[in-house]
Amino acid sequence: MTKVYSRVLTVLFCLFLGGLLAWHLLLPDRKISEGENRTLAQFPTFSWKALADGSYAKDIEAYFADQFPMRDTWTGAKARTEQLLGQRVFHAVYLCQDRLIAAVAQPDRALVERNLASVKKLSERVPVRIGLIPSAADIWQEKLPAGAPSWDQHGLLEQVKALGIPQIEFRPALQRHRQEPVFYRTDHHWTTLGAYYGYGAVMYALGQEPLPKQAFRPETVSEAFYGTLYSQSGVHWLKPDTIEFWVPEDGLTVTSWRSGKPQPSALYDRTYLKKKDRYAAFLGGNQPLCVIENQNAPCKEKLLLVRDSYSDALAPFLAQHYAAVHLMDLRYYHDSVAKYAEEQGINQVLVLYSIPNFVTDRNLVLAAR
Repeated sequence: MTKVYSRVLTVLFCLFLGGLLAWHLLLPDRKISEGENRTLAQFPTFSWKALADGSYAKDIEAYFADQFPMRDTWTGAKARTEQLLGQRVFHAVYLCQDRLIAAVAQPDRALVERNLASVKKLSERVPVRIGLIPSAADIWQEKLPAGAPSWDQHGLLEQVKALGIPQIEFRPALQRHRQEPVFYRTDHHWTTLGAYYGYGAVMYALGQEPLPKQAFRPETVSEAFYGTLYSQSGVHWLKPDTIEFWVPEDGLTVTSWRSGKPQPSALYDRTYLKKKDRYAAFLGGNQPLCVIENQNAPCKEKLLLVRDSYSDALAPFLAQHYAAVHLMDLRYYHDSVAKYAEEQGINQVLVLYSIPNFVTDRNLVLAAR
């Protein structure tokens, strides 16, 4: 290699880096990544203390990484290259032909036992049924890459039996319909179809008959849903998912407590269908407390769901039977669950979580208050 050739390569490389830097400086900083569905790092505030302890350098590095020009394009290209090289796991997400399935890591045993103990303590104050929803990694084990490690979720259900609390059998219900699209292909949640089968499991556990499929009229409201696994993995070449609404809103009154005060809401918030997080169209997404009332319900009793986001697609079905369905999210609601149930005249509490959320949630301890 001649000196002239080496110098030309050096100059071209410097121009490339300089061009990227100039491009970066000219582009406005983004606050969120639609593709990754997360907040992006912003330019850090300088302080001598941060410089001395090294945090300022780390924040600068995170800022340039997050604000890199065409970051989403590069992320997708990286994942595609890795796939061509035979890789099948991307940021703890398995690529299983035309779908993505999240791996479930070995949980913290102490945290799991603490969460189970919290539910047990709640059951000593109010009638409780617990329902843990297995993820796609359990229901669709055969779709995972050969030898792919994923924690045994069924073992947790055996632990729950030892509590002596009535269980809602979600796993058998989903297993019976495992040949159907009960989970999204690009998201970790169950589909509306999966939620319908979950609704059946709840009703049978409560001694009631669920309504048949024919009682509902599925409406396709989006064919462009890319979920959390799409964002997390960087696998950006799969076809989008379809979202369906099944339950009619007539006769239902929905109230949300997003800021501590009641405000009118909706069973389906269609404004989210134009946003990245389309799953939030179910009840309007995360919130401390939500109540669905049905004055024409055949059963005048009330239910309280201590839940995660899986119940957002499930609750509309339950609202067809009960005078009121209360949904409480302990990430945002920090008062006593038992006291709330007593004040509202609720005599049945359902603790409903997906298994991956249950074994990692650090707010369930609040249920014991």
